[in-house]
Amino acid sequence: MTEVLAGPELTDPGERRGGTGTTRFLLGKAGAAVASLVLVAALGFLLFRMIPGDPVSTLTKDRPTSPEQLAQLRARLGVDKPLYQQFGDYVWGLLHGDLGTSFGYNRPVADLIAERFLPTLLLVGTATVLAVALGMWLGVRAAWRRGSAFDRAHTGVALTLWSVPQFWLGLLLLIATRGLFPSGGMRSPDAGPGFFAQTGTIAYHLVLPCVTLLLVQYAQYMLVMRSSLLGEMDAEYLTTARAKGLRDDLVRRRHAVPNAMLPMVTLVFLQFGMVVSGTVTVETVFSWPGLGLLTFEALRVPDLPLLQGVFLVLAGSVIVMNLLAEVLYRVLDPRVRAR
Repeated sequence: MTEVLAGPELTDPGERRGGTGTTRFLLGKAGAAVASLVLVAALGFLLFRMIPGDPVSTLTKDRPTSPEQLAQLRARLGVDKPLYQQFGDYVWGLLHGDLGTSFGYNRPVADLIAERFLPTLLLVGTATVLAVALGMWLGVRAAWRRGSAFDRAHTGVALTLWSVPQFWLGLLLLIATRGLFPSGGMRSPDAGPGFFAQTGTIAYHLVLPCVTLLLVQYAQYMLVMRSSLLGEMDAEYLTTARAKGLRDDLVRRRHAVPNAMLPMVTLVFLQFGMVVSGTVTVETVFSWPGLGLLTFEALRVPDLPLLQGVFLVLAGSVIVMNLLAEVLYRVLDPRVRAR
């Protein structure tokens, strides 16, 4: 009898389905992410071939070059081949982890991206952390005081900043500060070699581009947090918590805010990928040496291998963050796991 009761027949089928469902969910999302990356790679190749301009003519501008030299340069860069052969070489290189060699820098694209990735991550990461903290704090208080002067004022400011183009806001900050902060670069040439000296000059140069991204990002987080919390404020579980005698701030902090946080978690991950890919204008305005400025420099040639590599990395960041957001949302919300 004991063996029968301990047999597999009494194992909870929901647990088996839950484990299998989670595995199927992860495999499906990972497969969709890989398929998206493949489409992005193909789209990037075709998209940048449509850019007007000849990279060979740009590279040899103001230099006396014979037709034979031009033909040799085209052959070396591989732009003299038919489009399908160029695509085949591009795919073959990707399969072997080779993003190609930059036309303008004459260096491997992977090395250039690796050098510029950390400055972009520093800028985007700092701005995102500050924007999430500020947006959530203001959003919670605006929703809890809905209809008040505080709510109306901060909602109006957030809507205005959310609609402002980032490059225009950056230019306004440059004009408004009037040389108070550096207008470009990441380091001062006269900064000392020590750790604290380098950290200080980087932080000083980071202020304006970080504030530009912060002002636009926090507005979106604030509005989403406010809307999400407003949707929870009339829920029955909050009425029950108040009936138990909990103070209003405890009801907000322990019950309302945790449930309103779920859409924010998804938004943070999605927007982080989007901000990484959207720093082209901000980095160009402030000459911040990241992937955005590298993309702008590559567009002027056009440097096709470099554009393809940066596009793949930036679009890949959006895809990866989207995947992480969906997985994390499934972990945090039991209602999603039950489906």
